[in-house]
Amino acid sequence: MSFNTFGRVFRFTTWGESHGPAIGAVVDGCPPGIALSEDDIQPWLDWRRPGTSRFTTQRREPDQVRILSGVFEGRTTGTPISLMIENVDQRSKDYSDVAQAYRPGHADYAYDAKYGFRDYRGGGRSSARETASRVAAAAVARLVVPQVRVRAWVEAIGGDAIDPARFDDAQIDANSFFCPDAAAAVRWEEKVDAARKAGSSLGAVVACEATGVPAGWGAPLYAKLDSELAAAAMSINAVKGVEIGDGFAAATLTGEQNADRMRPGANGPEFLDNHAGGIAGGIATGQPIRLRVAFKPTSSILTPVETITRDGAAAEIATRGRHDPCVGIRGVPVVEAMVALVLADQALLHRAQCG
Repeated sequence: MSFNTFGRVFRFTTWGESHGPAIGAVVDGCPPGIALSEDDIQPWLDWRRPGTSRFTTQRREPDQVRILSGVFEGRTTGTPISLMIENVDQRSKDYSDVAQAYRPGHADYAYDAKYGFRDYRGGGRSSARETASRVAAAAVARLVVPQVRVRAWVEAIGGDAIDPARFDDAQIDANSFFCPDAAAAVRWEEKVDAARKAGSSLGAVVACEATGVPAGWGAPLYAKLDSELAAAAMSINAVKGVEIGDGFAAATLTGEQNADRMRPGANGPEFLDNHAGGIAGGIATGQPIRLRVAFKPTSSILTPVETITRDGAAAEIATRGRHDPCVGIRGVPVVEAMVALVLADQALLHRAQCG
């Protein structure tokens, strides 16, 4: 069984490989009558696009999206929306060594163990190139929940974190790191440059907040909003950890410290805390939804590392090609995308049950 579809009511299926002719997504379950054009999708793809700075992969992809179905006279029809993005800057020759030996930390061996065959060109389906399809699908999802604002940023690179007291939302779009702390962004330039020149890579932590989510979205048990968000984030390439609200830090608190205190308000309860990240019992409380996502260092590096060949012989491999020295940087638009996709799905699930 192969799983390429995510969602319950608002569903999307991605297709294509890193070095194939194109990648794309099919969005199903989108309500009819929503105004949609390629201009609504393209800015989000431009935000994720590779080659925009020296701190990301230098693969030059325009990532121009085409809508092939599901839209008539500028509005969604309620039928599947097919989106296509052509690949135009593949260099498959860079991966000749990968055909014979596995890259440690990458999915090479795991794919071979599962299928007995793999597309070694850029990792095929295991490549982060696939995430462009998610970003395109999420552009549609955002139109389903226009009242929701999803905002993500890089909180730390290589263990060097931002100063929360210096948080400036305007800075997120003003530097190459999606960093809300201008001083941290300056430090990260030297840090990421050093890793890139050394043929190595760094990990990162991406934080995300969604506001405008009303109380009630989610479900008590098997479609919990936080479990859906965690699954969505963990499905992103290179993600190794997810925290909702205080996450692991909640385990260090007492019950009274961890309680999200409430007082009467004009339009319902007013919360004095948000340790739970805007979700209680799997259901949104109306507070900002907050999560943090940990990205491991990019596995494709120029530094030689010990491995084995497909025949089981000892070897060393240094991965040529164009790779992100810190994949978490371009993970910011992808984390936003997955959160938006979950929230659109949960909005429609809530409407289906509660009207």
